Amino acid sequence: MSTFSLNGKEFIELNKLLKIQNLVGSGGEAKMRIREEGEATVNGEVETQVRKKLRAGDRVEFGGEVILVSE
Repeated sequence: MSTFSLNGKEFIELNKLLKIQNLVGSGGEAKMRIREEGEATVNGEVETQVRKKLRAGDRVEFGGEVILVSE
C-alpha cells in the first residue's frame, strides 16, 4: 500500500495518478485499462471514468496495488 499526497491541490485525475505511480506506461494504456478493461477500483467500486477526480480519502486499487490519496 502506498500514499499519494495532493500537496495542496484539490484533486488528481485517475489516469494521471496511475502514470505518476508508474502503474501504466502511457495515457493510452491508462485509458484502455480503466475504461475498456475495468481494472481500476475507487473506494471499492469499479471505475470506468478515465479522468475521475480523486480527492483526499479516496482509495484506489489497480494492478494489485493500493493507493490512498491524502491531502
